[in-house]
Amino acid sequence: MSFKLEKLLRPHIATLQAYTSARDEYKGKEGIFLDANENPFGSITVQDFNRYPDPYQLELKEKISQIKGVKTSRIFLGNGSDEAIDLLFRAFCIPEKDNVILLPPTYGMYEVSASINNVEVQKVPLTAGFQLRTDKILDAVDKHTKIIFICSPNNPSGNKVDRDDILYLLKKFKGIVVVDEAYIDFSDEPSFTTELKNFKNLVVMQTFSKAWGLASLRLGMAFASKDLIKILNRIKPPYNISGLTQETVLAAMDNYEKVKSMITDILSEREYLKSRLESFAFINKIHPSDANFLLVKMPNANLVYDELIDKKVIVRNRSKVLLCEDCLRITVGTRAENERLVEAISEIFTSKN
Repeated sequence: MSFKLEKLLRPHIATLQAYTSARDEYKGKEGIFLDANENPFGSITVQDFNRYPDPYQLELKEKISQIKGVKTSRIFLGNGSDEAIDLLFRAFCIPEKDNVILLPPTYGMYEVSASINNVEVQKVPLTAGFQLRTDKILDAVDKHTKIIFICSPNNPSGNKVDRDDILYLLKKFKGIVVVDEAYIDFSDEPSFTTELKNFKNLVVMQTFSKAWGLASLRLGMAFASKDLIKILNRIKPPYNISGLTQETVLAAMDNYEKVKSMITDILSEREYLKSRLESFAFINKIHPSDANFLLVKMPNANLVYDELIDKKVIVRNRSKVLLCEDCLRITVGTRAENERLVEAISEIFTSKN
């Protein structure tokens, strides 16, 4: 039985007439614009923001296409990856009927979006090594399962998920498989965008928030089949990406060499931070990382977290998350920030002895 996108789609979405904006009707950039009820006198700011932005971000997608090697027709841009996640629920999951499969510990917004959209969640925990239990995942699938969310490299553990296991699920599952690659720039694993031509049920998500250092702009990417991208564009808000964001990211993409340099620096600092923490006898474990953070297991992590805050060093306490007991998630910082963190942790444990 082959993958049929239209069979997964919610019936009312299949017949939905999308909102048509003024920029849908005229896509040119020159002329006297009297079609969108905009202020003709400009803005009160230095830069003019009186005109609506390109609703489909075509110029930006062209540049992304060149860097990512994915056709523009296969690219969706959202207000963070969270918008793409929410739209997938809205398009494919019928509330109180359909379900999705989550693989904890994982990114928390999958479950939040499921709850907002009143969609049931089936949870299949990862192994102790934070890998997939493919047989158990497929056992959890029923006729109402629409989406499986896989985070790789995984948040909060940091490791990449076994590629063959993801490919196995893509072949066996007749619903949508989302591979969230927010941290792919810090991994030696090839992006699953290279598999888009092989799997119509694959959605790959990436972001400008991590390696690109543009978290405040809230720009996420989703890559999928042309047909699936058309559905997301049909149901998104008409102007979901601001003109300022589009212009800023366009300018940033002209400096891709700087991004690659920052990635190299972060990877170097990740190894430095890992080696410094490994030198402490009281550190129980540092989980392997393919991301820009380390998941570190230590005694009394809750107390250490609180004392770090007192020292104005802020990390993420993951101790209450499945398989992450007594673990802190530590983002890789600059050399000075990493040294201060190490110093603060040393001070905390020295004071206890």
